[in-house]
Amino acid sequence: MASASPPARSASTADPTAAARPRNRKQLIVEAAGRAFSERGYHTASMEEVAAGVGISAAALYRHFPNKYALFAECADVMVDGLVAALGEVPSGATLRDVLTAVTRITVAHRASGGVYRWEARYLNREDRRRLGAKFGRLVERVDEAVQREHPLPDERLRAMAALGAIGSITMHHTSIAGRRAEELLLASALGVAATDPAARRPGAHPVELPARPVPRTRRAEILAASVPLFARDGFASVTNGQIAEAVGLTPSALYRHYPGKIDILAAACLQAAGLLAQGVEQSLHEVGGPHEAIVALAATYVAYSFEYTELNSVAEAELAGLPDGLRRPVVLAQREHIAVWEQQLRLARPELDPRQARVLVHAGFGVVVEAGRRLRWQDSPDHREAVTALVLGALGL
Repeated sequence: MASASPPARSASTADPTAAARPRNRKQLIVEAAGRAFSERGYHTASMEEVAAGVGISAAALYRHFPNKYALFAECADVMVDGLVAALGEVPSGATLRDVLTAVTRITVAHRASGGVYRWEARYLNREDRRRLGAKFGRLVERVDEAVQREHPLPDERLRAMAALGAIGSITMHHTSIAGRRAEELLLASALGVAATDPAARRPGAHPVELPARPVPRTRRAEILAASVPLFARDGFASVTNGQIAEAVGLTPSALYRHYPGKIDILAAACLQAAGLLAQGVEQSLHEVGGPHEAIVALAATYVAYSFEYTELNSVAEAELAGLPDGLRRPVVLAQREHIAVWEQQLRLARPELDPRQARVLVHAGFGVVVEAGRRLRWQDSPDHREAVTALVLGALGL
C-alpha cells in the first residue's frame, strides 16, 4: 500500500520570512534610499545604510536593485513621477490654486526623500538625465499653462519654474512644521510668485555691493580656485586629485603640502561661500530704513551673490551634506546665522508669522532663486537680477 503523502506545508512553514515580508517592500526601499540620498548625497549614502533603514540585509536589497546607481535612478524618477501623476488627476482648465495645491501636497508628503532631483540628479547618466528632464519639462508646462491663464505674461515659464522652486524648497531643510501648515505656506508662496510681474520696474531698488572676487595669491588659494569649477561641473566625488593638481601645475602628491585631503578643499570652498555671502549681507544692511527695506536688501544681495558666484554657491549647496561633522559644523553655523537675519526681518515685516513659518518662507525664497536662476541659465545681467529679486519678494508675501 502506498504511503500517505506528507501534509502540505503552510507558507509560513515553507518560508519563515514570507508572511512577514511587506508587499510594498520595494516602495519602502525607494523611500529609505530617497531620504539617504537627499540627506547625505549620492556618493556618501551606502546600500548598507539603505538596507538598515528598511530593516533588511544588504543581500535582500540587491535582490530588488542590482546596484546603487539603479536604486538612485529609481529614486530620482519617483518624485517627478508622483508630481506628474498628481497633476494628471487635476482636470484640464483647473484653477492655478488647484494645480499648485496638487504639487504642494505630493511634495510635502515626500519631503524627506524629495530633494534628490535638485542637486543629486547630476550624477545620472546622460540618457537617464534626459529622460528625467523631459518628465520635469511636462510638469513645468502644466504649471505654466495655469499661470498664464490667470496671470498672462511673456515670461517664458520663469514664474512656473520659480513657483515650483518655492514649493520644492521644503525638501531642502529640516524646519519642523506641521504638514498642513507647510502646505498652506508653500501654496501661498507659490501663488505670490505666479502673480508677480518679474519685468516690472520697482522704485527704490536696493544697490548691491558684493565683496570683490577673491584673487588667488597663494598656492593654497590657487588650488581652491581651480577646484571649485571642477566640483561644480563633475561633482566632488568624481573629481580626482590628479585633475586638481593638473589644473594648478602640481603633482598630486604636492597637494598634500597645502591641504590634508580633497575633503578639506571642499570644506574650504563651503566656508568661502558662507564668508562671501555674510560680507555681502553686512554691507547691504548698512543704514537700511526698516524691515521691508531690509528684506529687499537681503533678497537683492542673495540673488546677486547667486549669479556672481554660481559655481561656488552650487558646490556649497550640493556638497555640504558630504562633509564630516567636524568640517560641516562651522558652515552650518554660518548658514543658520544668515537665515536668522532673514527670519528676524521677515517677522518684523510680517508680524503674523511665527519663527517656523518665517523660516519656511525664507527657504522658499532661496528655492525661487535656484530654479529661476536655472531657467535663466545663470546668465548674469541687471534685468535678470531684478526679475529674480522680484520673484523672491513675491514668494515672501511682500
